[in-house]
Amino acid sequence: MKIENPPAADALPGNRLRAHNLSLRYGERVVAENLSIDIPDGSLTMIVGPNACGKSTLLRALARLLPPERGSVVLDGEDIAKYPSKEVARRLGLLPQTSIAPDGITVADLVARGRFPHQKFLRQWSADDDVAVTNALERTNTGDLATRYVDELSGGQRQRVWLAMALAQETPLLLLDEPTTYLDITHQVEVLDLCAELQESGERTIVVVLHELNLAARYATHLIAMRDGSVVAGGSPKEIVTPELIEKVYQLPCSIIDDPETGTPLVIPAARNRTGARCT
Repeated sequence: MKIENPPAADALPGNRLRAHNLSLRYGERVVAENLSIDIPDGSLTMIVGPNACGKSTLLRALARLLPPERGSVVLDGEDIAKYPSKEVARRLGLLPQTSIAPDGITVADLVARGRFPHQKFLRQWSADDDVAVTNALERTNTGDLATRYVDELSGGQRQRVWLAMALAQETPLLLLDEPTTYLDITHQVEVLDLCAELQESGERTIVVVLHELNLAARYATHLIAMRDGSVVAGGSPKEIVTPELIEKVYQLPCSIIDDPETGTPLVIPAARNRTGARCT
């Protein structure tokens, strides 16, 4: 099936990326049943929830890495399973939670691999590819690492290099699974600032799985809270982040105050009393 160009946004029956009634499993283990999700176009959507609630599994299904047992993922109005792999890669980029680089590859060469979906039989490397790679290195502050071997880098440096490769792909949709893993607080903020800049400029719709709840509430334009393979709530952080939601999703008593920097919800866990129980 050959699909040359994405249909115009106003011609789509809904947002560009959606999932309907997904049943997801690994072998005999069921992760989600009847899971539906709609990613708002132009949003910075953050998916949060406790460990093993299905966040990363959902992201893998949205990227066509995990075929659903039932249900469908819809990309640009078509079941994602109907697209050729290279066409999916021109529309949707993924930074998985763990990535392994080939031995002996330099940073510049790895980032350049993000341009593979744009290569055709009669169109090999071009000036546009050079620009895309240079821009990706600059935006992730990895330009000074370009000639170094990936296996020589620290975990945080490698994470930023993988992000650069995803940016070089220049897809309108970008899925990031725990992109702040291994990063110190400075680089966590840099990565999330970059995500916000990309979203605010209209360049991309971005979906991020994130463990840091307060950072998710600070940066998300749309927040999705999951537990046990189900979506518990979705909406703007201001709308959905309440003590009741946090206790339901995380079993954590807390208070919610306004972030003094941004006015977004800030979760303050209840303190322990001297006997080890949490104060209420």
